Amino acid sequence: MTEKILVEYREALRAAMDEEMTRDPNVFIMGEEVGLYNGAYKVTKGMLDKWGKDRVIDAPIAELGFAGLCIGAAMAGLRPIVEFMSFNFSFVAADQIISNAPKMYYMSGNRFHVPIVFRGPNGPAAQVSSQHSHSVESLYANFPGLIVIAPSNPYDGKGLLKSAIRNNNPVLFLENELSYGDKMEIPSEEYLVPIGKAKVVIEGKDLTIVSHGRQVLICMEAIKILNGLGIFPELVDLRTIKPLDITTVANSVRKTNNCLIVEEGHYFAGIASEVGFEVMEHCFDFLDSPVQRVCQRETPMPYSKPLEKETLPNEGRIVASVRKMLNR
Repeated sequence: MTEKILVEYREALRAAMDEEMTRDPNVFIMGEEVGLYNGAYKVTKGMLDKWGKDRVIDAPIAELGFAGLCIGAAMAGLRPIVEFMSFNFSFVAADQIISNAPKMYYMSGNRFHVPIVFRGPNGPAAQVSSQHSHSVESLYANFPGLIVIAPSNPYDGKGLLKSAIRNNNPVLFLENELSYGDKMEIPSEEYLVPIGKAKVVIEGKDLTIVSHGRQVLICMEAIKILNGLGIFPELVDLRTIKPLDITTVANSVRKTNNCLIVEEGHYFAGIASEVGFEVMEHCFDFLDSPVQRVCQRETPMPYSKPLEKETLPNEGRIVASVRKMLNR
């Protein structure tokens, strides 16, 4: 029987990096405060002491510079893990992430792989306001050549990060500041979670709810309320945004005949827009009602706590959307 240990999300991510650095001497970490400060959110705590300054490298506040440096290192055969203190700051490095990392393999005629992972917190946190609350998945998923991953829990976080580090393509690995302290039992032995595979986390019959990242946890709370009302949704956690596992989503929708997509990003041109269109494309004849979305409202993120809560998807908005869909 496999032994399980209770860990925080940040500890699961640290274990993934530590195991991969043990497995492959070409893996290294670079980012702001990853070394001496033990990471802005303590994900890399203790790693400088264990691996030394050649493999855990503190970078200046210059995202464009150290992202480009690590892309070059990846082209030369190393496997960098780039930590952004926040994915809001990845916009400073957008030219490297968009124009170089995903295109080099294509432009070099397959001669240069870019095995690099860009990781860090994505999306809104607690009152970090409009400049620090961006959900970047729909932006970066638009560019061919980038893999985009957004786990919702420590188990998937560890297994997917290990798979990302081993992948020969550039990967954006999206975490959430509010999830780093979440605890979960995971296997003590090594394991991988495959990239590009969604997961049904709650079985149901009345409708399919599709989500990813921290919003999966919000959906779970909403489902508890809905169960009390006699409504039993099925919950699909995408886990990987791109490549999108539409097969798992479509199989669920064909079973439940209704679909609600919950996303922390905005309505316009978001992940929910893409998933909704693909559900329509693959499941049109099975749908009993139009596909619905609950997303961040179309406004910059307010600083006010009550307005912030109303702007983001929440249990109340999800429950109301479900009841409207099912006329219940």
